[in-house]
Amino acid sequence: MSIAQATDRIDLVKQAFWLEWITIAWMAIEAVVASWSGFAAHSITLLAFGLDSVIELVSAGVLIWRLTVELKHGQHFSEEAEQRAGKTGSILLFALAAYVIISAGWGLRAKQGAEFSMPGLVVALAAIPIMYHLAKRKIAIPEKIGSRALRTDAVESITRGWLSVVVVAGLIAQHLTGARWVDSVTSLGIVWFLVKEGREAWASEACGCSSCH
Repeated sequence: MSIAQATDRIDLVKQAFWLEWITIAWMAIEAVVASWSGFAAHSITLLAFGLDSVIELVSAGVLIWRLTVELKHGQHFSEEAEQRAGKTGSILLFALAAYVIISAGWGLRAKQGAEFSMPGLVVALAAIPIMYHLAKRKIAIPEKIGSRALRTDAVESITRGWLSVVVVAGLIAQHLTGARWVDSVTSLGIVWFLVKEGREAWASEACGCSSCH
């Protein structure tokens, strides 16, 4: 690798580093507001949204560790470590999906529902443009530095944006109809995104190539 190439790589790694810190800051806000709102309103949808934010926050933290190692010591993060981080995130996402399915099924069976949450709606609305711009900035970096973990993170940011759209749609539908069971139905829609995120993370880390989908 030439000096120019090494400099370009360092610049890209620095960009990724700061994007992950922005991700952590926003995920922390999302996790607190969505989880608190979900608990207060007995909303499975918002609780799942908040817990998914926690998983994404931890994932971003692992990536910052990986990027810090390279910036400070010039060492590429080992492939084994990237695979382990990606698969751990996948397992957590699958576990969250199972929790949502069980909780939503129980809520529908027991005819229990959630109350409308304005703070939950606000944080989900704010997440849409934020995740869009983060994903747009992130997606161009992984192929240039050869990191599957960063590519998976960029794809997950896109998925988070769509997940936010589903949460917003569900909360608005609940507010307009007054039907408390809407929350359980919306939460089942979230399962698709959780499983999609989990499968993408697992497949990307198991594939062994940076172009995995």
